[in-house]
Amino acid sequence: MDDEFRRRRRTLFDLIDELFQEIWEELEEFERRFRFYHPVVREEITEVQPIVYGIRIEVGPDGRPRIYEFGNVKRMGRERPRIVVTEETEPLTDVYEEDDKVRIIVELPGVDKDKIKIRAIDDRHIVVEASNHDRRYRKEIELPTEVDVDSAKATFRNGVLEIVIKKKKVREEEGGKIIRVE
Repeated sequence: MDDEFRRRRRTLFDLIDELFQEIWEELEEFERRFRFYHPVVREEITEVQPIVYGIRIEVGPDGRPRIYEFGNVKRMGRERPRIVVTEETEPLTDVYEEDDKVRIIVELPGVDKDKIKIRAIDDRHIVVEASNHDRRYRKEIELPTEVDVDSAKATFRNGVLEIVIKKKKVREEEGGKIIRVE
């Protein structure tokens, strides 16, 4: 049996499973100690805010990996960062730049269509906010290029918001004007 285990290559998913198992065991130990030392306080806690944290890794066109975080756990401060759990969750977001448009996909599970607000701060920044009973989402999205905000169209289906915005046309005068030297 040991030889079979050694022959089997461990994958990234095996390591992640082991990491989560260790975290789970540490949390169970913490809860056991907490109940032992603070039985009265344990009974007084009625509302627990869920903690949501995740990362998305993608490889950019330059071949360099980029890591994006989402959830309601934020790092505050630069020198001595501290972790803060906020009421608003930052949803998982994907931005795709196509030939003539930018497509934004935002996951907003558990939210009704009429509770979503989308606003453009300028030609390169969009803010998505949504709330429903016990869920609140907020995400400021930086776009890869300037867009024509008036052309934006949004659809929402099965907890997924899709925003499609046309890119701004580059004027020939701006992009290709020749300056003569006198």
